[in-house]
Amino acid sequence: MAQHSAIADTRAKRSIGESEFPNSLPRPEGELEELERIWAPPRGVHLISAVNNSYVGVWYVGASVLFFVLAGILALMMRTQLALPESRLIGHALYNQLFTMHGTLMMFLFAVPAVEAMGVYLLPNLQAARDLPFPRLSAYAFWAYFVGGLAFFCSLFFGLAPDGGWFMYPPLTSYTFSSGINADFWLLGIGFIEISAIAGAIEIIVGVLKTRAPGQSLDKLPVYSWAMLIFALMIVFAFPAIIVATVLLEVERAFHWPFFLAEKGGDPLLWQHLFWFFGHPEVYIIFLPAAGMVSMIVPAMAQTPLVAYRLVVLAVIGTGFLSFGLWVHHMFTTGLPLLSVSFFSAASMAVSLPSGIQVFAWIATFASGTLQWKTPSYFVLGFLFIFTMGGLTGVMVAMAPFDWQAHDTYFVVAHFHYVLIGGMVFPLFAAFYYWTPTISRTPLSERLGKTAFWLMFIGVNVTFFTMHLTGLMGMPRRTYTYIAAMGWGPLNMISTIGAFLIGAGVLVFLIDLAKNFRPFGASAGNPWNAGTLEWLPTGNYQTRSIPIVTSREPLWDQPNLAADVQDGRYYLPGAPTRSRETIVTSPIEARPQYLLRMPGPSWPTVLAAVFTAAFFFGLTIQIYVPAFACGALAIASVIWWIWDSDPGPDVPPVDVGGGITLPAYVTGSVSHSWWAMIVLILVAATAFACLLFSYFFLWTVNPQLWPRERASLPGLGWPAAAAALYVLSSTAVLSAGRLLARVPNRSSASVVLALLAAILFVSLPVTIEVFGQRAAGLAPSATSYGAIVYTLAAWQGFFATVLVLMGLYTIARSLTGRLSAERRVTFDNTQLFWHYSVVQGLVSLAIVHLFPRILG
Repeated sequence: MAQHSAIADTRAKRSIGESEFPNSLPRPEGELEELERIWAPPRGVHLISAVNNSYVGVWYVGASVLFFVLAGILALMMRTQLALPESRLIGHALYNQLFTMHGTLMMFLFAVPAVEAMGVYLLPNLQAARDLPFPRLSAYAFWAYFVGGLAFFCSLFFGLAPDGGWFMYPPLTSYTFSSGINADFWLLGIGFIEISAIAGAIEIIVGVLKTRAPGQSLDKLPVYSWAMLIFALMIVFAFPAIIVATVLLEVERAFHWPFFLAEKGGDPLLWQHLFWFFGHPEVYIIFLPAAGMVSMIVPAMAQTPLVAYRLVVLAVIGTGFLSFGLWVHHMFTTGLPLLSVSFFSAASMAVSLPSGIQVFAWIATFASGTLQWKTPSYFVLGFLFIFTMGGLTGVMVAMAPFDWQAHDTYFVVAHFHYVLIGGMVFPLFAAFYYWTPTISRTPLSERLGKTAFWLMFIGVNVTFFTMHLTGLMGMPRRTYTYIAAMGWGPLNMISTIGAFLIGAGVLVFLIDLAKNFRPFGASAGNPWNAGTLEWLPTGNYQTRSIPIVTSREPLWDQPNLAADVQDGRYYLPGAPTRSRETIVTSPIEARPQYLLRMPGPSWPTVLAAVFTAAFFFGLTIQIYVPAFACGALAIASVIWWIWDSDPGPDVPPVDVGGGITLPAYVTGSVSHSWWAMIVLILVAATAFACLLFSYFFLWTVNPQLWPRERASLPGLGWPAAAAALYVLSSTAVLSAGRLLARVPNRSSASVVLALLAAILFVSLPVTIEVFGQRAAGLAPSATSYGAIVYTLAAWQGFFATVLVLMGLYTIARSLTGRLSAERRVTFDNTQLFWHYSVVQGLVSLAIVHLFPRILG
């Protein structure tokens, strides 16, 4: 094994241009002390300004566990109400709030944030990077989520919690039936939290693709990293749909623009299409990271490599792809055409195939190795049983005739709890017990862990298996009481007892945490003899040196790797630029490309998150002046935060070890920030596509509302003028780029003038469009056609506002000498987003002004 490893190691070194790794002598102790000083966390109250993943990731996971516990308490209150027929413990109004908050907390404030938080903590460890590429973005995502989530939960104590269900179906949640601000807490709060999730997804995508250990090519990437990459891409393409849906419903509530009101040409089914285009992929968004954790835990517990690695990776990719064809799975009872129902029914069954591949790979890995009967193994085996049960009932509800009978019964409640608890909660608890030794001085207790497992495992089956029976007996979901004559009382009592067993299991886990979890010091080591990189000796800086990866289980195949890494015998053993650093590699083969200098602790990041949360909270409770003041402060904090994020080429190329010298600054498509901007553009394009879908969906519902005569449309001069200004703005930005390339050291006045012209040109088209529609007599509150047309204009207006801010920021960089032909990352990112926004504006104008003329 050692000889084979040495040969593989030599080949890997040659493939990335190295010759002498590991170094023959340890690095001087002074380098280690300097590394520890640079990465030392702030002290006292300043600790909350820390941004490195070992702190933010742990806080993030802790916050998600807090919301899990709070949601669980709400569930116990509901189960207590349902334990006996005709109970008067909780009234229907409070029950509706508890029901809505339970589902919302579990889906939006626990499930997705928990797996995203685990990614923030684990990915740098698994990939031997010092941190993710945008540590301040991770910190912003956490603080925005935590502060916003707490404010959202506290609405319960004032009777203002949303009560329309976690799915918030209109017209029940529109202004006609929900006139208070309860629904606004959901719409503004959840929409804001989803933006936080998207920020985390951008960080994860770029982190997985660009910050990996040299040699860790895609075929050596841990399955968990693959799962997190697909998870983050799914967020990019799924979450914009729910953001658009919440925007449309909030606009309808605030301004009475009718998107979902049938009497004015709207349709409540539009909400369901947008919501479930997010909602059903979200099930797999939650499942894939959990499955990735299982694919890391199973080989360690079995002490053998994962069976069928390539098939498992393909299954992860296939699951992500197929999951976007399932959203109508939740809409079989809405009267859709039978051909559509048949297609989505087939897709709902097809997605079980890649899940089955993973399950059989895990079973085969256990069978081919020697199982360690430890707490993580128990939770993984419990996951396999419970998730398989949920999958079997999933195939049942994928059959449309059966779903028509069971759709609004407790059978469906039982099904999705089996899937979500089995597919996400049990793997997450396995992960807690498995990875705690990487951050805590002591591992969690085996005795308490197994006690927690058995209480939770028995409780889940007692609670939800019984619900299958109550559902088949006809008990409807979303009701706060029932009459004794229906005969559901004994089964509901059994379900309630099971729910309290689950609660007892979670309580034992919390006791275990309180007794044994001691983070941010020396770690407990590698008690499982695992083979992946997260078990290397670490500090706040992760690994003292960044190793070469030659296999999927480096610690098994390179026996001296941990000692060599700790002695600084590999890449980047110190801090050559006297700042926080990591190596950026190529996306496919993980070849070193450049040295990334990363920012340290940041108060502006925390302030930006707090002010952003305050802005949305102020809008919700309708205190508009303080809300917009907080919005302005949030923008100012973001500018403060990012001002030093483009340090420029002030450091010469750096020797990172092994005879390799890397640049400390790059621009263009090699830059990690360029990749982040591309991902952000994908998010924006997906949201815009959802708006266009809404336009055409509303047209199919009420085509008579769309103008048929050209006389009722604005003249083509209006959109032609707007389109010309868009093109002129892009041309001005292109000219600024050419002018910038001519000045090596700093930008000139001509660059500033070109950007000012671009700002002027891009700020006018939306105004022209609105004036043209008003001149044609179109009102946004009269019909769904007017509402969607003005929404497209408002959407483009938002992008124009962002472009103005980005343009002014770029000008400020130029005037302060921070923009030049070499130091142009800020300009490149502004230019990318500018051109996308212009194309989006041109498409919007074409749809609004040409489509009705084609119909006529």
